[in-house]
Amino acid sequence: MQDDATATTHGLEIEQRVVDTLYGRLDALRAEAEARLGEVRREGPSGSPQNRSERDAFATLYEDRIAQLDAVEDRLCFGRLDMTAGDTLYVGRIGLSDEEHVPLLTDWRAPAARAFYSATAANPGGVMNRRHLTTRGRTVTAVEDDVLDVEALRASGREGTLAGEGALLAALDARRTGRMGDIVATIQAEQDAVIRAPIEGALVVQGGPGTGKTAVALHRAAYLLYHHREQLERRGVLLIGPSRQFLRYIDHVLPSLGETGAVSTTLAGLVKGVAITAVESDEVASIKGRTDMATVIKKAVRERQRVPRGDQKVRIDGRTVVIRRSDIRDAQARARRDGRPHNEARATFAKDMISRLTTQLVEQLEQTLDAEDRVEVEREIRDNKNIRIAINLCWLPLTPAQLLRDLFSKAHLLDNAAPGLSEAERALLLRPASAPFTDADVPLLDEAAELLGDMPGGGPRADQSDLTAEELQYAKDVIESFGAHTMIKVDAETLASRMRGTESRLSVAERAAADRSWTYGHVVVDEAQELSPMAWRMLVRRCPTRSFTIVGDVAQTASAAGARWWPEAMDPVFGAHWNLRELTVSYRIPSAVAEAAQSFARAAGLPVSDMSAARDVDDAVAYHRADDAVSRATAQALERQAWLDQGDGGLVAVIAPESLAPQVRERLGDGSPIEVIGAVAAKGLEFDVAVVLEPTLIATRPGDLYVSLTRPTRHLDVVHTGALPVGLG
Repeated sequence: MQDDATATTHGLEIEQRVVDTLYGRLDALRAEAEARLGEVRREGPSGSPQNRSERDAFATLYEDRIAQLDAVEDRLCFGRLDMTAGDTLYVGRIGLSDEEHVPLLTDWRAPAARAFYSATAANPGGVMNRRHLTTRGRTVTAVEDDVLDVEALRASGREGTLAGEGALLAALDARRTGRMGDIVATIQAEQDAVIRAPIEGALVVQGGPGTGKTAVALHRAAYLLYHHREQLERRGVLLIGPSRQFLRYIDHVLPSLGETGAVSTTLAGLVKGVAITAVESDEVASIKGRTDMATVIKKAVRERQRVPRGDQKVRIDGRTVVIRRSDIRDAQARARRDGRPHNEARATFAKDMISRLTTQLVEQLEQTLDAEDRVEVEREIRDNKNIRIAINLCWLPLTPAQLLRDLFSKAHLLDNAAPGLSEAERALLLRPASAPFTDADVPLLDEAAELLGDMPGGGPRADQSDLTAEELQYAKDVIESFGAHTMIKVDAETLASRMRGTESRLSVAERAAADRSWTYGHVVVDEAQELSPMAWRMLVRRCPTRSFTIVGDVAQTASAAGARWWPEAMDPVFGAHWNLRELTVSYRIPSAVAEAAQSFARAAGLPVSDMSAARDVDDAVAYHRADDAVSRATAQALERQAWLDQGDGGLVAVIAPESLAPQVRERLGDGSPIEVIGAVAAKGLEFDVAVVLEPTLIATRPGDLYVSLTRPTRHLDVVHTGALPVGLG
């Protein structure tokens, strides 16, 4: 019988040989892709347009393949399953096979790998041993076994080295880097159940701080892209985050999982050409977030389709034509009939009015005109300045920004468009035309864009028409004659879309950015509790199938228009087609931090979920009372940073009220590695140490303090001058 040290050493040697083989295959595939890409590029732009299109399509595919192989370089393989049937399965970031197509590595998203996350001693599912591999670079540094079927393992003649959760705890104890790390090697059973849930309908994932909601949502996006590629590849997955800072924090996770078919942005990022530079007050945000604002915007658009108070006479070459109110009403009604947006329907209205005026003028002439002469008369009508002005005043094209600026700066327009709002509410909405757009304006701008459509001459939308049978057949022929001899496995639809033209070879993100009306195959929404009913209207437009992954925590809601209870927010949007899953274990924050935060949250009446913490950290929470709280918080942050720097490093953040943050930044000085951040901006982020400054000021919105208290993975320092909020300390 080997002792533990010998067994561990032997296990490391065995796994190192396997990992060396896997990286050797990865290098070979990368070299092959690079060689074929080089061949394609050396051929140059010669040949027929069709030949050039084929080369461009395959060049793009090779580039994508190289990017995928590069992205999985770190921790390529992280697990092994020993099955009672006698076979051994290695699990990693992507699937790999040797030159004879014998599987070497199983993709973590594949059905065969599910047991790595779901098998337990009570229900091993044919697994007798699960091994976790820890690597640094291409070197195996540790192995750890979960023995799930002891008798089967002994009968096989194998032995496990350890039992426990070392791999998980090592990942949890790792220092923060300012970027989210993927959890693919340490996904737990309740997280795995969420990741692999069916794509149909909306899945709402409720979980307290540190339960891995964001990471689970990203891994679910990768899983869905893998298993529903035909459905999602051309449409893509839309990921909505609360802030640009948050998106920078998570931006590399999906590529590291081998998926790049996701578009990540904020709600404001979906509205092009308008800068959002202000935050609305709670009172105004609450009004603008209500769904009856959709009716207000609709009426505001309709108000721009006007009928003048009287008929207007216009002289043309000594004759008079009359722009009649009755003709205007009839032409407007006809233009609205086909349901096109305001700016597009205006062309129908203008054409109708010019035709009516042309008929008037022709009837005054004493001769019969042929078609060519009538066209000339029509041109005279269309080019007349007074007629152009009159038609524009009756149906003026405008942008969403122009509509909102006018609506909120002119009391009479708001009164006409919003009779259902109280006088006090309309007064709150009024502001100068020069006022900046706010976060609460974003869904209203999008609603207006939907009703207005593109401005005349705005350019064509990206081509999203279905591929023709001829295009698909030609792509199949190309694959049979050329693509079958490459190691890239590509379906005919993907190749055909790449071959359609330059625009089709753009990424999903680039095509979506060019088309406001782009619809996605699936939408992932993080910090979803902050979204207003109007924001949900905005997102559902982007995914008519209503296939959503929605993650959040109603106890952390900060927005006045956000959700306090999931059914209240989800039922109007998804009806019966949504399900709620809960994550109950906090893997990030220490138990003492979780207890302190939940104690405050319950005292404040926040709807916190039941949650247990996975680990304990000594002296994880400390309270510091000081006359000069800013100085004490600064000193505490510097002390914690020095402590971290003595080890492997890490991140320290001071979470401060907006009024005190500038003072902290000034005392820390330029170039300090310590982050100074407000509670709203800290949402979704994590730090090794969080220093929460003046919690009573932050607690004016209880959810903000709950967020602030739950950011650290090692230590929480609370610095205050007066009494602490009820439930804290």
